[in-house]
Amino acid sequence: MRYTNILALLPALIVLPVSAAQAEAYPSTYSPLPSDATLITRATILTGTGERLEDASLLMSGGKIAFVGEGDVPAGVTTIDASGRWVTPGLIDAHSHLGVYPSPGVKAHSDGNEATKPATPNVWAEHSVWPQDPGFSRALAGGITSLQTLPGSANLFGGRGVTLKNVYSTSYQGMKFPGAPHGLKMACGENPKRVYGDRKQLPSTRMGNVAAYREQWIEAQKYIADWSAYEKKLADGKEDATPPKRDLKLETLAGVLKGEILVHQHCYRADEMMTILDMADEFGYKVTAFHHGVEAYKIADVLAEKSVCGALWADWWGFKMEAYDGIQENIALVDRPEGSCAIVHSDSGEGIQRLNQEAAKAMSSGNRAGLNITPERAIAWITSNPARSLGIDEQTGSLEAGKMADVVIWSGNPFSVYAKANQVFVDGALLYDRDNPDLQPVSDFELGQLQGVSK
Repeated sequence: MRYTNILALLPALIVLPVSAAQAEAYPSTYSPLPSDATLITRATILTGTGERLEDASLLMSGGKIAFVGEGDVPAGVTTIDASGRWVTPGLIDAHSHLGVYPSPGVKAHSDGNEATKPATPNVWAEHSVWPQDPGFSRALAGGITSLQTLPGSANLFGGRGVTLKNVYSTSYQGMKFPGAPHGLKMACGENPKRVYGDRKQLPSTRMGNVAAYREQWIEAQKYIADWSAYEKKLADGKEDATPPKRDLKLETLAGVLKGEILVHQHCYRADEMMTILDMADEFGYKVTAFHHGVEAYKIADVLAEKSVCGALWADWWGFKMEAYDGIQENIALVDRPEGSCAIVHSDSGEGIQRLNQEAAKAMSSGNRAGLNITPERAIAWITSNPARSLGIDEQTGSLEAGKMADVVIWSGNPFSVYAKANQVFVDGALLYDRDNPDLQPVSDFELGQLQGVSK
């Protein structure tokens, strides 16, 4: 079954005074599917806020969470008895390449790295997203209701990422999370210096990486100053003032410097993360999250102090030199009581299907180290914390009244390898049901392939 979604508008984060049409470039057209009021009863509920409720109820109505725990139930609701089952917020993957590296993994589908120059902040991942990627439905079956699709890590500035609702649509605009801020993918370390060093051009070293970043930030500062000077001339009544030429690269970087675009930085080593944080201080912007961060445990206190998220793997390490110093307790150590923001991400079309199991591995590693990680704490790693890193935590990521009804009913404890997502709701609409073939939708691409298969 295929879902086509209608959409509501995404306020654009254009930094400079451009036309209204430009300001709303490629807006979200997402609109929730119709849904019935649904009451889930007798469940173990992990709210994503640190609470665990036993034998509790949750009411979804009008696409929103009406109450969690107990409350007034209107007449005529659909009731689901979830005895013995667990309920969580919809899972959120802060680092995915679904749509830009879709299945099947062939060269024609490789649209994640614009590896033609080290600084490409002008490109937007959404312009590569293929909504028919079968990976979206596989992720939905694993409880993923929202995700950030990012460019790859070949470049120092890889381009803008896009936050998506995991729904079926004929266009990526129909998947764009309404109101989500834009994000900028940056990469440090081995990848950019290898890609461009092999071509005998800057950067070929880590010091070349940093020099190239700084040159771009200086250009962005001048771009902001030039536009400010132009605006002042207009304010002073100089109607013949000539505006600066619009530059898509610098427009994105200016958006970061003005706090309107979030920074998601691919970085492995602790010393490099510290350098990036110093550079952010130099140019007056904030790093929202370090992704991969194999050595994040070494600077967990600094990340917590600066409220920088660590979007991390449970146990990937050693596949290149900058990933050599990884430990399985990384996520649990980054998850400090105050100010921290530990996230389990996938960076994988397969791992996104089992993000709950990745979190379970990280939780087990923390518990073996004596850190006492409970399910109600660990669920935040794949729900409310990634929502925070994407700037959508006021809308989703936790089960609280008034938030989007992005909800998963699990067959058991979601941190068990045996648990499966039974039912997945997005804005209160049941989009996946493991027991109902009509609610296990496939993309147009898959339907076309299946038509040629004899039964």
